[in-house]
Amino acid sequence: MGQSAGLFAELKRRNVLRAAALYVGAIWALAQGIAQLAPVFGIPDWVVRWFVAAGAIGFPFWLAFAWFYEFTPEGLKRESELDPADLTARARGRRLDKWIIGVLVVAVVLLVTNQFVLRRDATSRDAATVAPATPPQATQRSIAVLPFDNLSRDADNAYFARGMQDLILTRLSEIGELKVISRTSTMKYGSRPENLRQVAAELGVMTVLEGSVQKSGNDVLINVQLIDARTDAHLWGESYQRTLDNIFGMEGEVAQSVADALRARLTPDEAQRLAEVPTHDREAYDYYLRAEFQLDRGVMAFDTAAVRAAIDAYGKAIARDPRFGLAFARRSYAENFLAWIGGGGLAIESLFMQGHDDAKRAMALAPGLAASHVAAGYSEYFGQDNPRTAIAALKAGLDIQPHDSQALEGLALIERRTVSIDSALGRLRQALPYDPRNLNLIGILAETLTMASNYDEAGVWYERSLLIDPGNDGATANKALLAVLANGDTATALGMLQGDAMLLRITRVQVLTLQRKDAQALAELQAIPVGSFMLNNDKDLMMAGLQRRLGRHAQARRSYQLALQEAQGKIHSRTAVLRAWAWSHVAAAQIGLGQLQEGEQAIAHSQAELDPARDHVDGPILLVANAKNYLAAGRKELALQALQQAMALPGIGLTTSPKLLALDPDWDGVRQDERFLRLVAGHGGE
Repeated sequence: MGQSAGLFAELKRRNVLRAAALYVGAIWALAQGIAQLAPVFGIPDWVVRWFVAAGAIGFPFWLAFAWFYEFTPEGLKRESELDPADLTARARGRRLDKWIIGVLVVAVVLLVTNQFVLRRDATSRDAATVAPATPPQATQRSIAVLPFDNLSRDADNAYFARGMQDLILTRLSEIGELKVISRTSTMKYGSRPENLRQVAAELGVMTVLEGSVQKSGNDVLINVQLIDARTDAHLWGESYQRTLDNIFGMEGEVAQSVADALRARLTPDEAQRLAEVPTHDREAYDYYLRAEFQLDRGVMAFDTAAVRAAIDAYGKAIARDPRFGLAFARRSYAENFLAWIGGGGLAIESLFMQGHDDAKRAMALAPGLAASHVAAGYSEYFGQDNPRTAIAALKAGLDIQPHDSQALEGLALIERRTVSIDSALGRLRQALPYDPRNLNLIGILAETLTMASNYDEAGVWYERSLLIDPGNDGATANKALLAVLANGDTATALGMLQGDAMLLRITRVQVLTLQRKDAQALAELQAIPVGSFMLNNDKDLMMAGLQRRLGRHAQARRSYQLALQEAQGKIHSRTAVLRAWAWSHVAAAQIGLGQLQEGEQAIAHSQAELDPARDHVDGPILLVANAKNYLAAGRKELALQALQQAMALPGIGLTTSPKLLALDPDWDGVRQDERFLRLVAGHGGE
């Protein structure tokens, strides 16, 4: 015990304890400072860990130094050279105490700043952005394939460079241990961006694959290089000198080499898929790449002419190689997409049928391709109205390619309609880390949040969409509608809707109608082409309602007659949703023409076609539309019952909210009814 007391006294006399406290405090303060500055200068987390580890290793050496040496006014001296009776020893101890206190104060300030200022700011930003503000997390085996340079003299060969990029990316996506960013998120970047680290951070990856393609006649030169985005170090690179006759399978070779460079292990099934070649016919291969180029343009811009060109090119590829399963799969997807956006002048029913046949052919020829299952899923859902079969097909595609954004998007669209909104949100959040700048995915996520009446988070995602593409009319229009749904703020909404894009103009009509500026809304509406409207809106019906409120009864009657003729031609449509909306429009037109009994029968047909409780997308909107039809027919009780039922349904937030009910002139007939007032106050839904 006496020896321990003596050692402690000696440590105290030699200021070793003070030196230890000073060292620990300094290391702590510096570590806090480095950690806070790391995000500013792009310093990786391992630097902080290395610093703390080095400090721990140096600690015993510091203690030994403090035992043998002492800082004095004359400089550094060995302890043995000092007089134990020296009166300055206590003063030196007090100076060390001041240093210790100073260092600890700095450390505490940094800690408090991190805990209660920076972390609070980060938390508030996270709460406000709920994910968009946080870049996707990068993992060691993560990669983005940037657009390939087209070095060919002929600019028309751009399709070939883009096609090679896409084929390589698809092969990489089939490797389960790799996180591969989808092309929709990489296409906005150049082939060789100046700030590669920033691009990688935005995409949430650690490595980037760059490439170039030079095609001259039958000869092709493809250069690819894998780069560590953090250090700009080249991890792997290769040049492939091929001809169009022996280029088949090159994308699998690249994917295998990238996997080896990133030390990703392939399962036997993955290795087999990488070795497979979709076709050995050079012309079929070339037509396929041309088709993919056109389809990409068509999907991004809803360009029906480009989609038709893609379908034609897929057909030429299939004519060259009737066993080209991938071409059948992609043509099926193109046909169903074209049918869903209006057909582009082709018969919608024929497109759906051909798309279904092509999907079955793809499954027969290439059941191991994720694309075949995705095509089958989209065909079953969009063309055949079989959501259960579609879900099974899309899940089978995900078994092959777990992060396929098209499969996840398709599942989200089906599940939010027929299963649950939460399930759909989960699918979309699963897809976004692999496709973080996909405006379509972001838009569907925001729309699905709107269905759930989560207007704050939906607004954040629309903001993210506009940051990526300030000219995104869909995001602008939907963000404007959020201002009405959430706050009843039509003035702010109208301020957002400046421009001549059709979607902005249609939304502007809706907001002007809520403001009861009927003459202005009618003038705007008359100039919009009929083909610009979605299935739940009918231009003639909208015009008739405005004309009626303006007292132009003869014009309104003519508009109702045109609407009735149009709607009656759709009551035998292929899908239940289309038939339900057709009957609802028939009802609205008949009631507007004074045919009340026939109108009520049409409402019954509409409701029989689509159970609102089983369709979370169109069900609530349709029920509100039919509630308005009942009110227009003078059936106030039935109208309020239907509205109360609708306001309690999942998905109602997409088009109706208490704030919007308070503004909508269609509800003037029950404006003072106590049940309606409860709904406006946010209560009263069944």
